[in-house]
Amino acid sequence: MERLTQPEEDAMRIFWELRGGFIKDVLAQLPEPQPPYTTLASTVRNLERKGYLSAEKLGNTFRFTPAIEAEEYRKRFLGTFVGDYFRNSYKELVSFFAQEQKISAEELKEIVRLIENGPPK
Repeated sequence: MERLTQPEEDAMRIFWELRGGFIKDVLAQLPEPQPPYTTLASTVRNLERKGYLSAEKLGNTFRFTPAIEAEEYRKRFLGTFVGDYFRNSYKELVSFFAQEQKISAEELKEIVRLIENGPPK
């Protein structure tokens, strides 16, 4: 599965939130300055080509629906990110955030609790 560009990811976040929709729906949700309709339409067609969206023709327009769940994308993207930047080591990832002071000691303790006990039920 191809990696998404920033405009593609922005559009996909909206499609996931809306659980599908039309290009005009996505355009209305994008922050200013919004891209031209035709630019967004090209981005959406690229998402369809890459397998992220499926299209259903309704009259003279198309309604697009996510072909993969947001969680699936997150898992794939994070795995690739950790592989590319942290040599497949989640320990190095967490260590990086700790060194950059982007994660607190309390958050690290919570991560350890999650690892030891599993996610809350």
